[in-house]
Amino acid sequence: MDDFLPELVEDLRRDEGFRSKPYHCPAGKLTIGYGRNIEDNGITEREARVLLGNDAVAAIQELRQHLGWFDGLSPARKRALANMAFNLGWPRLSGFRNMLAAMAEGDFGRAATEAENSAWFRQVGDRARRIVAMIREG
Repeated sequence: MDDFLPELVEDLRRDEGFRSKPYHCPAGKLTIGYGRNIEDNGITEREARVLLGNDAVAAIQELRQHLGWFDGLSPARKRALANMAFNLGWPRLSGFRNMLAAMAEGDFGRAATEAENSAWFRQVGDRARRIVAMIREG
């Protein structure tokens, strides 16, 4: 590693500034973070995995914040809800009132049926079938 890299990184942090949302740089390129040109450079698989892990943790935290009974679920049912929260976001997932109420009551068959009767289930395909099976079977 080049011995000047830490100082270069600090220079770039100062000079580029951090932006958490995408923006267009002066050259018109879609950019994020500390001047990362995502339009030309994209991201690596490793970077994508870091982002995915962070987003998965955020989905779980949001479920814990809104569903006091979440931690009482089996690991498979937690995964099912977290997958839906990741896919839909909490605001849309919270609209699955009947499914969530059934899960809170421990009626997982009814919860699975409620999920199957949604537009989400028809739109998402195999992913939805896997998630519904996790809800039903635990």
